[in-house]
Amino acid sequence: MGKTQTSKASRKSKRKDVARATDKASKSPSKPDNYPYALLAEASESLQLGNPQSALPHAQQALAALTSPGPVNSIALPTLNLLGQINVELGDIDLARQAFETAVSLDPDGNLPEDEGGGAEKFLWLAQLSEEGGQDSIDWFDKGAAALERELASLQDQGVKNEELLERRAKLASSLCGMVEVWMTDLSLEPNAESACEALIARALLISDPPQPSVLQTLASIRLSQSRLEDAQSALERSLAQWKELSPTHPDMPDFPTRISLARLLMEAEMEEVALEVVERLVGEDDQSVEAWYLGGWCLWLMGSKQENTDDAEDKSALLLSSREWLRNCLKLYSLLDYEDDRLRDHAAELVHGLDNELGDAEIEEEDDDEWTDEESPDDTGGEDHEMDGT
Repeated sequence: MGKTQTSKASRKSKRKDVARATDKASKSPSKPDNYPYALLAEASESLQLGNPQSALPHAQQALAALTSPGPVNSIALPTLNLLGQINVELGDIDLARQAFETAVSLDPDGNLPEDEGGGAEKFLWLAQLSEEGGQDSIDWFDKGAAALERELASLQDQGVKNEELLERRAKLASSLCGMVEVWMTDLSLEPNAESACEALIARALLISDPPQPSVLQTLASIRLSQSRLEDAQSALERSLAQWKELSPTHPDMPDFPTRISLARLLMEAEMEEVALEVVERLVGEDDQSVEAWYLGGWCLWLMGSKQENTDDAEDKSALLLSSREWLRNCLKLYSLLDYEDDRLRDHAAELVHGLDNELGDAEIEEEDDDEWTDEESPDDTGGEDHEMDGT
């Protein structure tokens, strides 16, 4: 069965939860031996700085230094959760799964406070890392969602109306959307798959009011699977409207993987021009993104393929030439970065091969930016160098 993949943004979000638990554990007073707490703090800091290789030995030593690991030991859960995340970053999924499963044995229902390493995170990780996928992933998501719902209820009983409450709502909505993804992939042939998706997305929309962009994208994905194109397009437009005017650093800007997903959905919903705008913005933020270059090239290919009339021959050629350039950049980066996605590589190469056959040696015509030097160069006039203003 297919496994739900974890995104970098998802991992980054979960690091914050472990960091909070680690910070509290490292400052615990009246401990007979502060050694493991210091190691845990060092491991957490290394992971936060994006250095899992350095974090791993500190976390391993912290766990080994515990004299009585168990539910009463306030450092055990944060250490296990941190070890799990470190191993995810290092690509050792089996060890990551083992760490999270051990954490579950110490907090089976997620009733311990999140700042002590309890709560939903370990369940949500295991849902994404499930080797079986399918119902096993759903079961872990259910446990995580139940823990989050209890936390929400507790916060609401306390009259909390702040960022913490919104964070829990967003996390719960994301968990429900994760279950939708499993139902639409691993469990798509089950007779109740569609009704399960409808129930889950209804809960997610209700919890995240107003709906998060990622929730609206999940709604669009469901509608596309039902061949309800206009409803899918409407959901995607609502998702995009929430952030299209924001700067990349704005706190409400969806993470990079969410916008990559949006571009794919826009293309599937026959909104190629909007998809291209999203991808161009993504490449502007990270020109090393293999997937962004690939999606841009594919999107341009789709746009060019729709230009079938002879009157559109020049536009079609321009689009296909641009498509080939984007896809070539994608394949170059794929090789340079040792990227791992055989299907992406093979499709990009197939598209480039077809474009080479259709376009031959034609290349994109570029304006001669140096034309002005033929008329009056700085050397000829003895003047100072001038900078081009880009206009």
